Amino acid sequence: MEKNEATSSRTDIEAAPKPHGAAHHQVSFPDGGLRAWLVVLGAMIVLGCSFGYLSAFGVYETYYLQNQLQGYSPSAIAWIGSFQVFCQFASGIFAGSFFDRFGARAVMIPATIVYVFAMMMTSLCKEYYQFILAQGVLGGLGVGFLFTPALSAINHYFMRKRGIAIGIGAGGSSIGGVLFPIALKSALYGKLGFGWGVRIIAFVVLALLCIACVLVKERFPHRQGALFLPKAFLQLSYTVFTAGVFLAMWGMFVPFFYLSSYAIEQTHFSNALAFYLLAIMNAASLFGRIIPGFVADRLGRMNMFVFIVVATGIIELCWPKASSHVGLIVWTIFYGFFSGAVISLFSAGFAQLTPSPQMIGTYIGQALAIISIAGLTGSPIAGTLLDSYGWEATSIFGGVSLLVGGGLAAAARFLYNPDLLALV
Repeated sequence: MEKNEATSSRTDIEAAPKPHGAAHHQVSFPDGGLRAWLVVLGAMIVLGCSFGYLSAFGVYETYYLQNQLQGYSPSAIAWIGSFQVFCQFASGIFAGSFFDRFGARAVMIPATIVYVFAMMMTSLCKEYYQFILAQGVLGGLGVGFLFTPALSAINHYFMRKRGIAIGIGAGGSSIGGVLFPIALKSALYGKLGFGWGVRIIAFVVLALLCIACVLVKERFPHRQGALFLPKAFLQLSYTVFTAGVFLAMWGMFVPFFYLSSYAIEQTHFSNALAFYLLAIMNAASLFGRIIPGFVADRLGRMNMFVFIVVATGIIELCWPKASSHVGLIVWTIFYGFFSGAVISLFSAGFAQLTPSPQMIGTYIGQALAIISIAGLTGSPIAGTLLDSYGWEATSIFGGVSLLVGGGLAAAARFLYNPDLLALV
């Protein structure tokens, strides 16, 4: 059985993880207190301004199809959001390592500047390549260097309550996912228009992220030595879990990109009502982040992650059966709840597998760099399937990806601890 070593010595930090572990050194975690919960609040703000904003890409997708990029296919426009997801995750390999080496603020303050600048540049875009560079690449890099330190910092303060703490922090993405689609719809289709609508939202994001940069702070001493820890992949449970999260993310973002289009085309929602489905999905995901996190602290975070990913896959397979207004709203609520838990629990799973608290950022970041390929390719593949074969093929791609990802996550859980009843 693999055991999770926890030690602050440089020797252990630089050593390759051993599959069967060594002596288990106890590291204390406050699991509460004002400083710890302020970090959670800061992470909540960061996730709201990053993942929450990304969750609203469906609004941009529909708007671009009708306006600046009306000559492009849904699949082509989806590449803008996919590049954002890709850069967001790919930058984690540096963001996580920099967090371990230099601390949260040294990473988050420059990232805030880059992210807000990207939003400002997006407001000026008119051509497809401009949206790719500003919103996709630059925006994604800004997000990646923000959310990786924020999630990693929570793991410095919590162990027994790690699931609920990360769930509350990740709940910010749900709140942002409710507010941003509504704000964007009102701005883009209202008096403000595209340019000033996006710029005003950027100013709001800047103010919020300034607060977050003050609140989020690491607890453990900075890690010394090599910037990356490639030997981490010799730990089989970590490698297999990374593969499982990769496939889960490959399929999970598909409805976030295409739900509004599906509602308009298949169930005859009006444009106005279709946009609110994203808000409903993200509102449901708030409960999905918090409640499963609370349960995971009692039944095991990896156990809960496996269940959640499989359930999300089953629900996505049922997507084409939601053929009425009421049916689609009910489906949206269920999908929002379960997919929300995927986001909140995957980082807790990686923290569970990390040998030392001072390596958490690097372990999460290295995995995210691989997972970024899923973020880049998943939604465009789904868009190509949609163009060629219709909505059922799109849902099968997403659902099966999640189911296989859940299977790999289960394999990683048993590699880590083969005891069927273990609460891990």
